[in-house]
Amino acid sequence: MWREIKDREAGKTRPNSFKNRVSSSRISNLQLSNYKDVVSPHRGSINSLQVDLTEGRYLLSGASDASASVFDIQHATDFEGGGEGALIAKHKSLITIDKQHQNGHKFAISSAIWYPIDTGLFVTGSYDHYIKVWDTNSTQMVINFKMPGKVYRTAMSPLATSHMLIAAGTEDVQVRLCDIASGAFAHTLSGHRDGVMTVEWSTSSEWVLVTGGCDGAIRFWDIRRAGCFLVLDQSQSQLGRRPPVLARSAVSKVSTSKALSKGQNLLGKPRMPQKKSGGGNGIKHSPLGQVPAKGYLKQRLHPGMLSSQDRATAHYGAVTGLKITEDGMYLLSAGSDSRIRLWDVESGRNTLVNFETARLQTSKPIQLATAQDSNLVFVPCMTSVKVNIPDVPCAFDVWSGKTYVTFRGHYEYVNCCWFSSQDQVSSYSCTFSQGFSSYHFISLITMLPARFFMQS
Repeated sequence: MWREIKDREAGKTRPNSFKNRVSSSRISNLQLSNYKDVVSPHRGSINSLQVDLTEGRYLLSGASDASASVFDIQHATDFEGGGEGALIAKHKSLITIDKQHQNGHKFAISSAIWYPIDTGLFVTGSYDHYIKVWDTNSTQMVINFKMPGKVYRTAMSPLATSHMLIAAGTEDVQVRLCDIASGAFAHTLSGHRDGVMTVEWSTSSEWVLVTGGCDGAIRFWDIRRAGCFLVLDQSQSQLGRRPPVLARSAVSKVSTSKALSKGQNLLGKPRMPQKKSGGGNGIKHSPLGQVPAKGYLKQRLHPGMLSSQDRATAHYGAVTGLKITEDGMYLLSAGSDSRIRLWDVESGRNTLVNFETARLQTSKPIQLATAQDSNLVFVPCMTSVKVNIPDVPCAFDVWSGKTYVTFRGHYEYVNCCWFSSQDQVSSYSCTFSQGFSSYHFISLITMLPARFFMQS
């Protein structure tokens, strides 16, 4: 570590490279913490969790006993004496909303998310067919939306500045967009042939939404227009990732300059000599019997409208989890076929990364998480949390998808996980397991103070 710090100080190592090395080193040394504990009020399996995106301080969880809780993960509410004179920090829930609340959910909460720009609101979705928006300070319901079936997943765009929409995936084949500002449905997105288990907003555009359904399809939507503009097909693949933008631009410049030096146009065809008319003006000659077209010769059909592409599938079974990398270039998907796939968002192709076989949940959605630099993806497995490597810059062998590290300590199935890193000295990860609702933390033992926790 000291050698890497000296290299960074001397300018031998670039900032991003140094950050990636330190982050990978920390995650590889994680272990279950004995000095931090969250006192859980939940009496059932925990289905969803999220650390707020503004302060990185408050943890929101939703459980199958129809309860939702908020915890302060930075400041402990109490301390207890541990072994060898060490103190154990206890984090108790600040607020809990359960069935006893006058507006509480009646059945299991499947999704709990923070309002992206403020901790004053949070959203819960439940199997009782309702999505509810809550005021954190007063613990009162602000708005509720009646859905046509069980709510599997809800999501809000962290980039949105022009809308306040909640995307909801339910038992119904349509994806519904709920507008907090008006308290009504904005519109619906039709295309799936079965229930929609997972929804995810793009990290590069506030208008792009990705959905995964029980029909095995993953669809990309631009919410400003009708129909999806991309359906992922597992049979359409590419080997590895595309070259970086700078490398591609350099190659294109070289090829363009060579083509121009040889007297060729950008299509690689020899330039046709132009004949002059009597007036001396140059005219272009088209093939015999054809008239030069103004615009496209063929109308560009919407991919979502083509029957062959519209029936494409990304998994042999339901799509249970989606996660877009921080740069918005790649999409990770998990399915009930116990497969994890990495997709190139630009080309819409499967990158053929062969992730090691893992036992995934098949009957309910799972929550994936990625590290801040998107080099690692955290996957909730049956009784552990595995970390695979989908993309490490400047290294090709990481596309093998081999397990990087495995976190053990849960007694039942792991449903979801969350990774949050606000700065270089602290990072958090949470996982919850089914059956037992006690919270486990993973602490990081490194030279720099850092914290990393896991929950079950």
